[in-house]
Amino acid sequence: MNQLSQKIKDLAKAYSNDTLGIRRHIHAHPELSFEEHNTAAYVEQQLQHFGLETTRMAETGVVALIKGRNPESKTIALRADLDALPITEQNQVAYKSKNAGVMHACGHDVHTASLLGAARILQQLHDEFEGTVKLVFQPGEEKFPGGASVMIKEGVLQQPAPGGIIGQHVFPMLPAGKVGFRSGMYMASADEIYITVKGKGGHAALPELNVDPVLIASHLIVALQQIVSRHASPKVPTVLSFGKVEALGATNVIPNEVKLEGTFRTMDEVWRKEAHQRIRKLAEGLCESMGGSCDIDIKFGYPFLKNDPELTARAREAAELYLGAGNVVDLDLWMGAEDFAYYSQEVPACFYRLGTRNEARGITSGVHTPTFDIEESALEVGSGLMAWLAVQELQSKV
Repeated sequence: MNQLSQKIKDLAKAYSNDTLGIRRHIHAHPELSFEEHNTAAYVEQQLQHFGLETTRMAETGVVALIKGRNPESKTIALRADLDALPITEQNQVAYKSKNAGVMHACGHDVHTASLLGAARILQQLHDEFEGTVKLVFQPGEEKFPGGASVMIKEGVLQQPAPGGIIGQHVFPMLPAGKVGFRSGMYMASADEIYITVKGKGGHAALPELNVDPVLIASHLIVALQQIVSRHASPKVPTVLSFGKVEALGATNVIPNEVKLEGTFRTMDEVWRKEAHQRIRKLAEGLCESMGGSCDIDIKFGYPFLKNDPELTARAREAAELYLGAGNVVDLDLWMGAEDFAYYSQEVPACFYRLGTRNEARGITSGVHTPTFDIEESALEVGSGLMAWLAVQELQSKV
């Protein structure tokens, strides 16, 4: 381990209690997507306390620059997300959410605290590296169209333009102290599907006088699975799932319509567009064949996330130097989606996973659950490693 990495480790440890306090404050005061006004103000306050100037973007996004020697030589961006989820927290902890029905159940409090910790380290060491680190705290990762897309439209990847961008995400399946990387395709695109099945409602005891949209919707959900099982290539991971069915009838009332909401995810853009057409054609044809009709709205969501092979290889090597090779693992393909994917479509990107699990303490819940929490020692790893990855990338010859 070289002298600079040891300095980063020492500072990450020295600041660990402060970073933990930042995480707990953000966790206790979560805000929903594109409503992160207090969170953004808090992030600005912390960055300004470190001696940095801040800029607002996308209303609740915050950007700052850490300039080393020869700041125009190269720029690398580090990204965190600010928003929380509409979930009621069930953890009984001192830092439990104070905002009813809102919770940092996806670890964005960890991402933000880690990046603030990294910013503090990098600012203290700014005269020991060349180049510029662009800090990107974005809103609305959890809500379409994604805060990343808004930030990009407003120029976050310009003035200065980063040569690459690095982001991290909590991973409750990996023990704290470990991190995971995957080169190339990593996460799926994510489209939202809204279908209204229309029929003719009436008394449930007289089905012959009705066109039952509940029955049609039931057949439709099953039939649409053939889009995946009979048309998707086995080489292209694909998921089609419906998570909401709304039929506002009663035990003796057949409603006039049924609403379906689902998601379509894949990792191939040509197949993605073809599948949309197949979904529409099958739905319209099936509904018509059963005497009904349907309205279909497919919202084109986040693209797939691809990790640049060269940047990811350098980041993984740097992580092994910092944490030890035994603490860096390979990741599998992940059918979840992330709006970090927008950045990966524009510049070389590396999105890696930060282990947060501690089975001995019962910290095993998955993200998007009301009992999600982390082993907080991961914050020291998260802040130090982000700082180290930034420095190493600035020092690379690419």
